[in-house]
Amino acid sequence: MQPQSLTATNFFFKNQTNFYRGKVRDVYTISNDLLVVVACDRISAFDHVLPKSIPFKGQVLTQVANLFLDHTQNIIPNWKISNPDPQVTIGRKCDAIPIEFVIRGYLTGHAWRVYNSGGRVLCGVQLPEGLNENDPFPEPIITPATKAASGHDEDISYDEILKRKLLPKKTLNALYDKALMLYKSGVEYAKHRGLILVDTKYEFGMFHDDLMLIDEIHTPDSSRFFYLDTYDDLQKAGKPQKQLSKEFVREWLMSQGFQGKEGQIMPEMTVEMIDQISGRYVELYQAMTGKDFAPRSYDEIFNRMQESIELGINKFA
Repeated sequence: MQPQSLTATNFFFKNQTNFYRGKVRDVYTISNDLLVVVACDRISAFDHVLPKSIPFKGQVLTQVANLFLDHTQNIIPNWKISNPDPQVTIGRKCDAIPIEFVIRGYLTGHAWRVYNSGGRVLCGVQLPEGLNENDPFPEPIITPATKAASGHDEDISYDEILKRKLLPKKTLNALYDKALMLYKSGVEYAKHRGLILVDTKYEFGMFHDDLMLIDEIHTPDSSRFFYLDTYDDLQKAGKPQKQLSKEFVREWLMSQGFQGKEGQIMPEMTVEMIDQISGRYVELYQAMTGKDFAPRSYDEIFNRMQESIELGINKFA
């Protein structure tokens, strides 16, 4: 039996001016000033939404993201205003900068796949020789990607961003600095919790004339974590690291012959696989916060969520 989850919402709020459904989030614009972002339980990989939703995934994403949005306000202001429901964030509508700032402290995931195929340059960054999968880089590297409205995001270099006039040099340098500061903060927080923040991505926008951090931050959808206490032993033994991220979902899909390419068939998601993925998300929440996870009730979720959102909107009407 498929466990309960929130696959999608279909609200219409007073003064709503737009609605957008992303891979994971349903986004409502109110009076062109506020965003209501509902983190549903959908899960995506290789730019495809998987056929089954994952119980409590949206709750974990929302609560972890809100924890770090609050924790990093001293580095850069962010879009968040309130969190009226376990899966909802209300925030300022910003003009998004169409570039993801991906920071990598370790050679893993996409970077490893490039490196393992012989590539030694990623987004204009020269990669050192002699590294094994999951080895640390001498210093964290930034590998930006253009934010596509649909389809695959594309790797891009610092020089190419300037050449294509996507951002002025002063703004780009400021965002590189802020991204590195956010990553350093995340690394220190994760270490305190016995974890390694391996890599992550940040998105930014403009609110009037001010740079702001937008979207989620340091969640298992946007970041990759290893366990600190087992990292060295596993690395020395040449064994895979246990990951608290979506990477194990990508690895499972690849083992089933699916990488989102034309003609490939999405494998069936069993109840056992759904439970395993849900458990990984809950595990990360508890590891990051040091708190027991309090799962939300899915009973009457639409009515309760709508009431909470309307109360949140009315505070800023």
